[in-house]
Amino acid sequence: MSNWRKLRGVKSLVHDAVSATATLVGEGNDSAARTGVRLASLVPGLAEPAARVESMRKFSTEGVLLSVKAVNRLVQAASDLVLDVTEPASLPTPPIPLRSDVQGTRTWAADTLIGAVNGVVGDHLARRGNPLDMGMSLRWGAGEPPRVRPARVALFVHGLAATEWSWALGSERLLGEAGATFGTLLERDLGHLPLYARYNTGRHLSESGRALCAALEELWRSLQSLPSAPGQPADAPTELVLVGHSAGGLVCRSATLHARQLHCTWLGSLRRVVCIGTPHQGAALERFGQAVAEALHAVDLPATRIPAALIRARSDGIRDLRHGDVREEGWRGRGEHERAPAEEVMADDLLPGVRYAFLAGAFLPRVPDGLGDLVGDLLVQVGSAEGPRDMRVPGALTARFEGVHHNELQVHPAVYDQVRRFCAGELDG
Repeated sequence: MSNWRKLRGVKSLVHDAVSATATLVGEGNDSAARTGVRLASLVPGLAEPAARVESMRKFSTEGVLLSVKAVNRLVQAASDLVLDVTEPASLPTPPIPLRSDVQGTRTWAADTLIGAVNGVVGDHLARRGNPLDMGMSLRWGAGEPPRVRPARVALFVHGLAATEWSWALGSERLLGEAGATFGTLLERDLGHLPLYARYNTGRHLSESGRALCAALEELWRSLQSLPSAPGQPADAPTELVLVGHSAGGLVCRSATLHARQLHCTWLGSLRRVVCIGTPHQGAALERFGQAVAEALHAVDLPATRIPAALIRARSDGIRDLRHGDVREEGWRGRGEHERAPAEEVMADDLLPGVRYAFLAGAFLPRVPDGLGDLVGDLLVQVGSAEGPRDMRVPGALTARFEGVHHNELQVHPAVYDQVRRFCAGELDG
């Protein structure tokens, strides 16, 4: 993404924020006015005059706010025209290096901010066609696509409000080398060519899963046209492993469901799926956020309605985490803030012939199991990370890692050792 596109995206987001702020101001004024009318109605003879005053206030307030929004959009249109005329020809900026020692640089900060914005309002960015929308793309760890058909590929899918760089977070401290990731280590140890997904995490998980499925299908068809690697039979298929951290594990599961429905080529190459700190049964923090939003919205005061509106504006990708929705049936056709319970939509989710690993973090070691499971990795509870509810998964691996928090799981050496052994077939039962 070029710096000019980033500028366009930020500018568009600022204009959208101005319009949204005007709407919030209107909601706050309306709430305060309703409170005043209710109080006035308690005084004999004041109810009717108060209602007339409120009608006049509402008319004038709406006129002012509509004028603000109209001027804001006119300024946006004019500035877009200026950018169209003055935009220089520019090449996309190179992707951020997958190294922990770039943390704190300007490039890293910009990339991290884009990932966070996509997580919080990514659905809005996609609907508005905002240039900050990360969409869905795949990136080879070596930077360039292979020239021969690889024997094995491991695709790494990051979690909410992150980018593919999250696989390098703290790698120098935890893995002993700034450029080490699970991808580079699997390539060294087992020969899996690392591939990284970069996507808009604010969209529905099922939408991201569909996009990942399509990107993999296009990639897989191009791989089949490559010559086989030396020593490999000409028709040898490429084996695929999916590794997802946090919400990325749900996106991996969703992609396999879309692939099964569409009879995609790459699904025949899938051998293993690894989910690290993934909220298969939903995230308690998202359920808490929804409860807080509904409680605040139920109280008709500006101090409660405005925070409720802000919380309820969180992205589709965040709301899907309430029950771990990986199917469109979990949200399509329902109210804006409704979700289907996980058990309604998870039947027949996991694929026969594919081995699964569900790896969970337990941040509090040496505490009663009940408390440790409840706290989990500080974001995802142990039970939720250990797999979908009421699912029988033959040969599935479950493991928990004590003293590891959510954003260490994808770079922790003990977790990697388990991933390596699982991908090598050492843990197959």
